[in-house]
Amino acid sequence: MFHPLADQLRPTRLEDVVGQAHILGPGAVLRRIIESGHIPNLIFYGPSGVGKTTVANLIARRTRRKLCRLNATTASAQDIRDVVAQLGTMMAPEGILLYLDEIQYFNKKQQQSLLEHIENGGITLIAATTENPYFYIYNALLSRATVFEFRAVTPEAVRAAVDRAAAFLTERDGVTLEAEDGAWDHVAAACGGDVRKAINAVELLFAAGADGTGRVRITLDDAKAVTQRSAMRYDRDGDGHYDLLSAFQKSIRGSDPDAAVHYLARILAGGDLPSACRRLLVIAAEDVGLAHPQAMAVVKACVDAALQLGLPEAQLPLAEAALLLATAPKSNSAAMAIAAASADVQAGRTGEVPDHLKDAHYAGAAALGRGLTYRYPHDYPDHYVAQQYLPDALQGRQYYTYGPNRTEQAARRYWEAVRGPSE
Repeated sequence: MFHPLADQLRPTRLEDVVGQAHILGPGAVLRRIIESGHIPNLIFYGPSGVGKTTVANLIARRTRRKLCRLNATTASAQDIRDVVAQLGTMMAPEGILLYLDEIQYFNKKQQQSLLEHIENGGITLIAATTENPYFYIYNALLSRATVFEFRAVTPEAVRAAVDRAAAFLTERDGVTLEAEDGAWDHVAAACGGDVRKAINAVELLFAAGADGTGRVRITLDDAKAVTQRSAMRYDRDGDGHYDLLSAFQKSIRGSDPDAAVHYLARILAGGDLPSACRRLLVIAAEDVGLAHPQAMAVVKACVDAALQLGLPEAQLPLAEAALLLATAPKSNSAAMAIAAASADVQAGRTGEVPDHLKDAHYAGAAALGRGLTYRYPHDYPDHYVAQQYLPDALQGRQYYTYGPNRTEQAARRYWEAVRGPSE
């Protein structure tokens, strides 16, 4: 039976786990927990191929509890009952260590069925998920476990696993290996931090590079061929989607044009044209705003062009929009103003519309006192006249503060000249 190389090379010691130094390095908290032998309920969160299952296996070896494995994509309620049935029997005298992979696929009832046994210590749960546990795991279960985040492995760390895999295959098959410069570095960099994917690529390259004479030749072109698009981690409904969009907006807000086009390229490589367009429009209003009001018109034109062109050409007008916004002066004064006003509205701080501002375009309005004292600003010098606009309950409330940029400061100076700085 075929046995994947990645499984054959699965580490048997914590020291051999690639990456995750922030939780598994010397003195790191998860490492100390594992070495203590007192294993609490744990949730491992992170992308595929970064060591979650490997670490769970290593934990299982350090406890006398029986190890049971379930995958939530295929497990049923009966599978859970079968595990629970072993508690208190000769099959599991010390209790059960349950490794539950892809726990996000268990519904609320299935997750809750574990609570009683986790509470009394019969089952120690180690759950793994590629999705944010704070969104997909129910609070009752989450409160009984500690979450550790596993991160994508750096290319430098992946290279160590690639070298180990190549050495293993060379010795196992008794061949002479010839690898072009840059081939293994490309595999390590192009796997997107997924060690399993990198090892699978090594296995494929060995199969393709064998010439039947006891030599294996690995070329850079072959490495590129087996790893094409492998570095992409993009899920339109998952963390990857929102993390990229967040980084995209924050890079533009931080006026970093290089980071802006980098994240835009990653979003578009995932084919997510609508999200890129929508986010650019949001940024124009939220982060550039009144510092460069014309930016919205330019961005809208770029977005319209991108939607008409489609990918890959759409990346050109969208790059133009992203770079314009990244290098434009910034102001969030409009965003802050509407947020403050909305907070008052949501809290019920509204008040009656002043009578002179109410609609007076109907018979009987005057009898109700509507619009009687309203003064039409265009009839006055500079098209301005002082009068009350906010409700009585909000008189004196200030939502908008002029930003320090040139455009808004010019507007501030104009209005101070018209109505005086006190208004």
